[in-house]
Amino acid sequence: MDFTYEQIAKMIDHSLLVPNMTQADLEAGCELALAYDVASVCIMPYYLRRCAEILSGSQVKASTTIGFPHGAHTPAIKRAEAEQALADGCQELDVVANISQVLSNNWGFVQDDLAAVIEVAHAAGQKVKVIFENCYLEEEHKIRLCQICTELQADWVKTSTGYGSSGATIPDLQLMRQHTPETVQVKAAGGIRDLDTILEVRALGVSRVGASKTKPMLDDCRQRLGLDPIAVADSGPSSGY
Repeated sequence: MDFTYEQIAKMIDHSLLVPNMTQADLEAGCELALAYDVASVCIMPYYLRRCAEILSGSQVKASTTIGFPHGAHTPAIKRAEAEQALADGCQELDVVANISQVLSNNWGFVQDDLAAVIEVAHAAGQKVKVIFENCYLEEEHKIRLCQICTELQADWVKTSTGYGSSGATIPDLQLMRQHTPETVQVKAAGGIRDLDTILEVRALGVSRVGASKTKPMLDDCRQRLGLDPIAVADSGPSSGY
């Protein structure tokens, strides 16, 4: 094996964004993330403060979404969302680019919209992933977004919300890696449901994946590596991830 358990676990942002998840589901999801020692929990904004409390003292980061899922919130609202998330203990913010403005080629608006969130997060010492929602975009849009994210020093470019018409694809991941410097990481989201897919995108230079199938994927990883299983219940309904 050319990977360790930690390398794979620390690629996963455990997604807890399905609208019909109960508080019990969200609590269980946070505990699962802790047990498997993943990279982060990406949780509904209203439960972020509690998530940060549960994860406090661990190496699992608390994260949430901004302008989710369509990116159509006004820049002022996105900024306010980011400020609230940071106040609630957020360490990584996943912000959706304004899809309508991207498709309209209103690049000045798109840049200012993303800058409002990135500036606030970076001033607080936290990180930002910019979600493109590639299923709606042409190649030229994706490339321009990569350029904007590079200029704004975003920490990740991300393929999808997991709730669009499709998720991460190999060609999109290759394109995003090609058009961003090493200082900007790439996150795959949507359709990452087994270990072999994680290994495939890892080979392309992807450093994070959004996933709700965390338990079966990491159980498989541990089994292949000859490690003992982790005894913890899975969490709630599965998402578009």
